[in-house]
Amino acid sequence: MENGLIKKLKSGSDIRGVALDGVEGEKITLTNEAVEKICRAFTEWISNKNRIPVSAITIAVGHDCRISASRIKNVAINTFRDMGVDVYDCSLASTPAMYMAISVLSCTASIQITASHHPFNRNGFKFFTVDGGVSESDINEILDLAENNAFSSSEKYGSVRSINIMDYYSENLRQIIKKGLDIDEPQPLKGLKIVVDAGNGAGGFFAEKVLRPLGANIEGSIFLEPDGMFPNHVPNPENTRAMKYITEATLKSSADLGIIFDTDVDRAAFVDSDGREISKNRFIALASALVLKDTQGGVIVTDSVTSDYLKSFIDKLGGLAFRYKRGYNNVISMAKRINEKGTDCLLAIESSGHAAFKENGFLDDGAFLAAKIIIELVKRKRAGENLQDIIKNLIDAKEQLCIRIPVNAKNEEVEKMLVDLKNYADSNKLFSLDKDNIEGVRINFNSKRQNGWILLRKSIHDPVMVLYVESYTINGVHAILNLVQPFLKRYKFIDMSEFNSVFR
Repeated sequence: MENGLIKKLKSGSDIRGVALDGVEGEKITLTNEAVEKICRAFTEWISNKNRIPVSAITIAVGHDCRISASRIKNVAINTFRDMGVDVYDCSLASTPAMYMAISVLSCTASIQITASHHPFNRNGFKFFTVDGGVSESDINEILDLAENNAFSSSEKYGSVRSINIMDYYSENLRQIIKKGLDIDEPQPLKGLKIVVDAGNGAGGFFAEKVLRPLGANIEGSIFLEPDGMFPNHVPNPENTRAMKYITEATLKSSADLGIIFDTDVDRAAFVDSDGREISKNRFIALASALVLKDTQGGVIVTDSVTSDYLKSFIDKLGGLAFRYKRGYNNVISMAKRINEKGTDCLLAIESSGHAAFKENGFLDDGAFLAAKIIIELVKRKRAGENLQDIIKNLIDAKEQLCIRIPVNAKNEEVEKMLVDLKNYADSNKLFSLDKDNIEGVRINFNSKRQNGWILLRKSIHDPVMVLYVESYTINGVHAILNLVQPFLKRYKFIDMSEFNSVFR
């Protein structure tokens, strides 16, 4: 491969690339050669980090249901074995289960082959050590090794052993629910009806291996069968169509709860018995209420696109909301740093559906969150209460919108535009600059007609600016965008077509 191409596969703290033909204009970048080099580099990085020979390393390998997974897994396993590494082949698995594999199997590290919710032709890697998911700086080191071909060799040829890690993982979740309910009976969820939408990803196990054995009625669950082409909807809890499916399924089945997972089950969103979504701010409010129920003063780290009303809600529960950068690894890393400094941080959570609890080692795990919510649901039902009663005091937005605005400019030009926007906001009486904001530019609007906020930030992965708008009045989004439009039109490197389409 040409120099620099492997580094282009970096996506925050993950590896992602095109793994299949079939989409016009998208050439395969996650080639067999790239996979081999990345796996050799990961092994070398582990060896350096742990100060152990390569031949002493054991790695667990799993994957979601993507149709490119077998090719990538086979290359990865053969590469590890060629280096003298012993391998556990975990086959189809969730991402959180692959982290658990390290402790269950006493591995040095693990890899999940996944591209999360991205299109069928994409794939990639998530890497884990005993300390959790690797950081962005770790990925940089691994890819440097891959680019420089800095690999060791071994006379030993590694072994491979097949393991069904999902059986261990499912049993652990069942025990968590039983312990949380403090009921000494084999089916503590009897009488409860729960609908699961796995989006044809890896999440179907939660219905079949966790809920059903505990006595829950899972009739009405949809898209439990793994299918890497994702024929029914995008496996993304943030996707409007996906949420529509789980809402309809929950209402049709008269279920107590609807759960939707993303492809690799590190994210989730929920629907209550009345068909009301529990996502974004409501999702964060619910998870925060669960951890603050028995602990006062804990910090909740959220991402940059959460509302001021959510912060007030958390504060009233006795917690402290800390708004940080978008990106699951960003909020998790910040939560860990807060704890290292001696302050109790209970939860790192992103509005996209990532929730990482301190009690679960700050692993973003959609199934663990689902287990926590189910425990609370059962307790509330016993008391004649509703799950939504927990967050009834949260003031929610009337309208929300996210616009991805393509830009054709150098990074310096984009940064200058963001500085210009700050100055523009400071000089406009209708704008109120949020000076505590850490990512991009956040502006509050407090008039009767424009009551809400915007956040404009650079995308982590793509050449776009992402504009979030939240309004607390009907038709407020349009009113807010009308105020912002004159500023954006100044810049010729901005493609305004997506922005303007909102007004059609």
